[in-house]
Amino acid sequence: MVEKNATEQTVLKNTEHLNVVWLKRDLRLSDHEPLANALKSGKTLLYYAFEPELIADAHYDERHWRFVLQSIEDINQQLLAFNAKVYVYFGDAIKGLIEINESFTINHLFSHQEIGLLNTFNRDKLVKKWCEQKQIVWQETPSGGVIRGKRNRDNWDENWQKIMSAKLVQPTLTSESLLTLKSIQMLKTTPFPESWSIPNQLMLTGGEGWAKKILFSFLSDRGKDYHFNISKPLQSRKSCSRISPYLAWGNISLRQLYQQILLKRSQKGWQKPINALASRLHWHCHFIQKFESEHQMQCRPVNNAYSQLTYPEVHCMLTIEVRLERWKTAQTGYPLVDACMLCLIKTGYLNFRMRAMLVSFLCHHLLVDWRLGAAYLASLFLDFEPGIHYPQFQMQSGVTGTNVIRVYNPVKQSTDKDPDAEFICQWLPQLAELPKEIVHSPWLLSPMEQQFYQFELGKDYPHPMIDIEITGKIARDLLWGFRKRADSKSEGRRIVAKHVRTASSAKKKKNR
Repeated sequence: MVEKNATEQTVLKNTEHLNVVWLKRDLRLSDHEPLANALKSGKTLLYYAFEPELIADAHYDERHWRFVLQSIEDINQQLLAFNAKVYVYFGDAIKGLIEINESFTINHLFSHQEIGLLNTFNRDKLVKKWCEQKQIVWQETPSGGVIRGKRNRDNWDENWQKIMSAKLVQPTLTSESLLTLKSIQMLKTTPFPESWSIPNQLMLTGGEGWAKKILFSFLSDRGKDYHFNISKPLQSRKSCSRISPYLAWGNISLRQLYQQILLKRSQKGWQKPINALASRLHWHCHFIQKFESEHQMQCRPVNNAYSQLTYPEVHCMLTIEVRLERWKTAQTGYPLVDACMLCLIKTGYLNFRMRAMLVSFLCHHLLVDWRLGAAYLASLFLDFEPGIHYPQFQMQSGVTGTNVIRVYNPVKQSTDKDPDAEFICQWLPQLAELPKEIVHSPWLLSPMEQQFYQFELGKDYPHPMIDIEITGKIARDLLWGFRKRADSKSEGRRIVAKHVRTASSAKKKKNR
């Protein structure tokens, strides 16, 4: 550790407060209540920890840390005007706080509440204990419209609307209120992997500035066909907002986004797309609230009766390990499934319908337990948000006992959502010379046709690894049968009571 000179020590000792703003999934400077509160009460340091436990976690990939690093670099560009920057620590978050506290004196720690994985929840408990030991006040601010400790959905919608319509909390940044670059340089630093700083041109770039650009392009023209193209794998890449990674990592707050899009709703041609997007922002918090209220769903079905669900062994099917690996590596033999997986691997983005189809194919057609694929897909989603990922994964795999069971037919999805096979051929160019109607199901080609098109099934593209008619029926019979069980129904009633707005609450809202 670099030794502090006497003058710097004196200045810091005379400072009334050293506040630390712990950045996690809120990588921005605008509409940031913890930062605004910190700046009001003393000298402030912004802090981010690249935690080894998270970096090694199967839910995360280098793409996430590159996005985070880009977001921090964006913040630092804004802080240059105030002779400050984010202190980045490579190590356990609590060790970084100890480093800061040994060099200076932390009086207050500010952060947003994190609705994260179990490892971040356990880490936060350790930080809380450490703060109490050091007599450091840790002030946590709610994230979005999520209410910590909420046991039911009474008044939840009203609270969400109140938060989303509230005035943005804009921090007042000054050179006097931020810890100087010279002071920050005295803290321990560790170089990050060089690959993190190499841009990936196929993925979105992190940062508050890019969040604004992406939103501006959506509201300028891209979004007019949002509601028409949301389910199409190719067209959705342009028509959807593409703002989800910026929400997941906090480059823009949900409130900022909600208020910005509502300004567009009254303009001609924008009511339907804006209403559709606004509805999804409400669902965004709904799912995160479910995860906050029942975080055990990271490890087990939210409907505990489904913990007993097991998929049958089907004669002549490949082993579970092989089925899972071929799903991960886009070798299933079903073009739309494989194209979606390749697209996700390369770009980090896929529209909602195709994500649901990937989960459905894994669980309903490959008959693989959802828990074996959840972390892998999370590592591919640039917009991985734990509170959305796990409730959605369980819903699409059919283990909630409350949602409609959807067993997607990948061939029907292909012909419906990518009728000209443009998306498929983009990611599976080996199929591009086949007639478009055959691309969706190349296994129908006769040996003579394969010879004519100079295409060999099993060499140029895999044979289908399963028969979806057979496995789909197995999954439907299993899931619908399980849903009729008394314990499944009982758990379903518990879930509805906890996570769905009650009739009395809805009636109360209507009468207002």
